[in-house]
This record gives sequence, structure tokens and C-alpha cells, in this order.
Amino acid sequence: MKPVEGRKRIVIEEVQPQVNCGRYPVKRILGDVVTITCAAFGDGHDHVAARVLYRQEGEPRWRIATLAPLGNDLWSASFIVDQLGPWQYTIQAWIDHFDTWCDDLKKRLAAQPDPNNPAPGAQPQDIPLALRSGALLLEQTAARAKGPDAKQLEDIVTSLRWMADQNAALYENPITEEIRALAARYPDLSFVTKFERDLILWVDRERARYSTWYELFPRSASPDPARHGTLNDVAARIPEIAAMGFDVLYMPPIHPIGVAFRKGPNNSVTAQPGDYGSPWAIGAAEGGHKAILPELGTVADFKNLVATAQKNSMELALDIAFQCSPDHPWVKEHPEWFIIRPDGSIQYAENPPKKYQDIYPLNFESPDWRGLWEELHSVFAYWIRHGVHIFRVDNPHTKALPFWEWCIAEIHKDHPEVIFLAEAFTRPHVMYSLAKAGFSQSYTYFTWRTGKDELQQYFEEITKPPVTDFFHPNIWPNTPDILHASLQTGGRPAFMQRFILAATLGANYGIYGPAFELCEGRPAKPNSEEYLDSEKYQLRHWDRSASHSIAPLITTVNKIRRENPALQNDLSLHFHPVDNSQILCYSKSSTKDGIENTILVAINIDPAHEQSGWIELDLKHLGIAHDQVFDVEDLLTGTHYQWNGRSNYVALRPDVMPAHILRVTRK
Repeated sequence: MKPVEGRKRIVIEEVQPQVNCGRYPVKRILGDVVTITCAAFGDGHDHVAARVLYRQEGEPRWRIATLAPLGNDLWSASFIVDQLGPWQYTIQAWIDHFDTWCDDLKKRLAAQPDPNNPAPGAQPQDIPLALRSGALLLEQTAARAKGPDAKQLEDIVTSLRWMADQNAALYENPITEEIRALAARYPDLSFVTKFERDLILWVDRERARYSTWYELFPRSASPDPARHGTLNDVAARIPEIAAMGFDVLYMPPIHPIGVAFRKGPNNSVTAQPGDYGSPWAIGAAEGGHKAILPELGTVADFKNLVATAQKNSMELALDIAFQCSPDHPWVKEHPEWFIIRPDGSIQYAENPPKKYQDIYPLNFESPDWRGLWEELHSVFAYWIRHGVHIFRVDNPHTKALPFWEWCIAEIHKDHPEVIFLAEAFTRPHVMYSLAKAGFSQSYTYFTWRTGKDELQQYFEEITKPPVTDFFHPNIWPNTPDILHASLQTGGRPAFMQRFILAATLGANYGIYGPAFELCEGRPAKPNSEEYLDSEKYQLRHWDRSASHSIAPLITTVNKIRRENPALQNDLSLHFHPVDNSQILCYSKSSTKDGIENTILVAINIDPAHEQSGWIELDLKHLGIAHDQVFDVEDLLTGTHYQWNGRSNYVALRPDVMPAHILRVTRK
């Protein structure tokens, strides 16, 4: 391979962050400080200079952040992202001849023979010639400079040449740090090396990193157990949900529900008259994905719901499930969008031996795949026009991954504020690929991680680079589809434990609301994660005033989250050893507006027994001296404790309060 320009002498390597060698964007949040690191080096002893070029996509000019040396050819620079949407960044590096000369001159001057006390064997350093060499370099720099800087550089050139003509016995260094900084503003980029590609960065709004979700079925929102709930009933409940500290209200599909093969209560394959079916069997005579189930209300009611949420500092999240009932208009209008079986019928969803005749999956290998993609894109666009900016997407891993990359990018061109949550309980590579393709948040495996070691191992994976460069976890202890065995057997203490874990391990978390508040743990049958009398197939009336509700705890913890920035990020999560396998301890920290905030959580994960043990705090990580006395306040109870040193004792009763959420104050 013949080089294009053989005089480029710099090598740039190990640029971070980047995702899949730049194939996908790195993700950050509006206002973040983005730190770029790399290795940049050349041959010999010449000095290297380097900088980061960055800009929001579409800006005509690059912004510049100077890379500072870290030692051993490593470099670092930072910049702040101040706009939503796509950004670009790359690295430039070059031989800095003037800085090399400055260092060389300093050495020559230090080695000058003392005319009053010459050392034996001392060699003359030919300082005048060195000064003339520097003058030539600065003369070239002045030619690149503009305005007063050019004049100042020219004056320095004149001064260096005058000094070179003096034939002094002993020379002083004429180059100040100010002169070096002035010259650095006008580098010689004739042989600059640029990193092999422009890397991409996507900037989301804050809610992508920190959010608190509450899920409810609107059809069960009626205060009258005998009446189907409406969107107006949901709107009436919003102030109460907002007062609990939630900022996202998520509803399962609100579209017309198919009649053909409609499911009955408890997933019965035969519906009786008056049965409502599953909201995920989308589409009927009244319309499809752009229609509202008539029993829920009208488009005007929906707009009122959106406005009510906004007035209460909440956002509405809609479920988008790209699948159809046999009655969906697409089935007649576009049969080519489905899989046609040899007998001419349309393939329904199956997981042999299970059959789901009420749902037709879409065929992403359809000959009319372009038409299918455009129509699915238009569904998002329709609801965005009606004020929705958060979407929870059902089973995105069962749709073509290239579709998501295209569709989300198209939406983000005009609406970078839109957040997509992937409901993808799937294999790790697929889950991560969806995040790389554009999903802002993702469900996780937390629901099935119940042991101390597996919780720590999993959260150390998803809260540290490289995963955090593209993945924002959203932690759910339950969903309408998932009633984990621990909640079936652990009673109210298990619900408290799993809630506190979700809300403090994750900056984003959500609950399937009424069922979780009321500790609904009845399975449809043994060894099943399905709820008995699941809302997926029937209306439910929830007595949210019941004495066993954990709503007060939820409200308290959400208040703690809002008042403590440490719990609004995942990057600072750090685990501390405990000598009891049933107690988990971890901390989070934050510095905002110069104020440090550290939260320490100790939680008993055994729902049946009191557990006690000694926490071995990582004092260095917490910024606490070994012999320092410090105050910890349990934000759940208001109790203060004076701790000293790294070993501290805790005892936790799950039936009373399974955890301490401690705010650390250093004295």
C-alpha cells in the first residue's frame, strides 16, 4: 500500500468512547461533560500536539477541545454537549515543532558554560543559531495568525533575531508560557494526522437517564367496579400518581381489540359474551394502531389526558405493539405484510405447543417491506402529533433490527426528544443491539436476579463502560406478564425488598402499579409467572386504600430519589462487602453545583428472616478518612447514626423495613 502522504508521522489509537468501532453512536445526556481519551504518538523525541474536533451534526465548523497529555502517550479532553440529537467527534494530532524547539532551547540554556566559572570540558551550545531557528518557526506561525496575534508574533520574531545578534556571554530564556500558548493557537497542520473516522454521539434528554414509571390499565381505572374505565378516569387519577413521585404514566395498548379468537379471563381460549380480550390483540372494525378503543373514549379525551399529565409534571408513555388481531384493517388491506401458510391462511403467533390465534405477527421479509416500514413509522408519527414523546415498545426483538435503526433515526430527525423503551427480555447480544440501534432505555434481567452475587455481578455489568456508552437500564420488579416466584412466596416483605432494590440500583425504574402497590402475588397456576385473574384479559378493581398497600413506602422512596442526585444516575454505583450473604450494600454519589451527595443502601434480601452483619465500607471510594467519624441518616426513618471507620454493623427485619437508605455526611 503506497501512502498518500508519507510525512504524516503520528499514530492515533485507542480512541474512547466508541461503540463497535464507531458503527453505533455513543450515548450521553444533555449537559453531560463528554471525556475523550486516546493514544497519540510519533517517532523520535519530537513533541506531539493533539485536539478533539467536535460539533453537533449540521454545524458548519468544528469546535475544538485541546487534548492534554496524561503520560505514556495517552491524552484526554472534555467538552459539554449542549443540544439534543446527533453529534460528531474525531481526533487530530501532529508534530509540534515549535514546542519541541522550546524544550530544546531550555536544555541548551541550562547547559551554557558559566563565563565566570567554566566547567572543565563544557561545550558551547550555539545559542544564536538556536534562536534563529525559533524565530523562523514563529515567523511561519505569524503568517498563519490573524489580527493582533500576528503583530505580537512578529514582534517576538524580531526580538529573537536581535537577541541572536548580541553574542552574549550568557543567554536567558526569552520564551514565556504566554508565548507558547500564543503559538499553540496557530498550529502547523501541514502534516496533521486525523483519526480514521468521525465518531458519532447521540444526546438524549435527562429523562432517558432518570425516570420513574407507573403502569396501569385504563380499562381498570374506573372508580365503579361495574364500569369499564376510560381515559378520563385515568386523567382523574393522575394527581394522585404524581403525588407518589412518578413522572411517567405508561398505559398498555389503547387501540380497538379484535373479536376473532378473543381471549377470556385467565387466558381462556374461548371468550364469553362481555369478555374484553387482550389489549395486545390490536385492531377491529373501529380501526388499528391509530385508533382508540371506543370504550376508553375519544381523541379529545386522549388530548385531555396528555394535557393533564403535563400539568402534573408527568409524561404519558404509550405501548406500541406491532402485531395484529385477525380483525385489524391491515389484514384485509395488506395481506402481503403477513406470513401466508400453504393453505392460504395467515400464520398466527405460536410457541409450540402454545397457540395465540388472536395475534398475527408481521412478516419483515414481506416483498412490500418498504411499505410495511413506512406504515409502522407513521404510527409513531401519528401519536407524536398527539403529544406523546415516550414509547414503550412491545417485544422489539421479534421485529427486524435494521427496521428499528432506520425507524428511530427517522423519528429523531425531527423529534430528538422522543424516548423509546425496549421491552426486550431476550438474549444479551440482541438486547444490547436494540440499544445500539437507538432505543433510549431497556428492560433488564433484574426480575430474575434475586441472589446477592448475581445482583452484584449483573449491575456491575450494566452500570459500567462499555455497556453504559449505549445502554440505559430500566428496572422493573414486575410487569403484567411477569410475576416472579419471589413475589409469589415472599409476601409483603418481598415486594418492599424488590421495590427498594429497583428504585435505588437503577436511576430508571418502573412498576406495574396497582398490582405492585397491593402486593398481588397470586399466580394463575403453580410454576407460572402469569397472574391469577390477570388484567391482560379482564377488568380488575383495585382497592388502593387497603391497609397492606406499600404506596406510602413508594412515595417516600420516590421523594428520596428526587432529593438526592446520587440516585439519579447509574455510573457511580459501587458495591461494598458484607459478611452476610443475605445483605447487599452499595453506594451512589454525585456532585452537582459543587454539592456532594452520597447515598449508601444496605438491604436484607431474605423476605422471611431478620439478617445482620458487618459492612466493610470502601472508605477511599467514599472519600472518607480511615479514622474519620461521619454521620449517616436513614432517610426512610429520619434516624441518625455516628459511624467510625470501615466496619459498621446493621440488623434488618424484612417485615418492618428491609433496608437502610443512608445519606452520608462527612464531618
